[in-house]
Amino acid sequence: MNDRKKIPLRKCVATGEMKSKKEMVRIVRSAEGDVSIDLTGKKNGRGAYLTLDKECILLAKKKNILSNQLKAQIDQSLYEELLQLAETERRA
Repeated sequence: MNDRKKIPLRKCVATGEMKSKKEMVRIVRSAEGDVSIDLTGKKNGRGAYLTLDKECILLAKKKNILSNQLKAQIDQSLYEELLQLAETERRA
């Protein structure tokens, strides 16, 4: 019998790669249209997963991927926050 727990995989909206939720960050748009970073992965709203990696974040920003996925305006500060998170993760 297989006792290993199944690791939930999510697809990165920037690269299309399937990765574990631990390697990614969820960006969520609430019903009110507010876009925020969801570190718990449990916020209500439309979510998009992005690999927590500088290259992926910059690609998403350049191609406006998050804006298209979440059908919302993405504030510049959100990308800066994501880049800071990626930097912190790398050092951890």
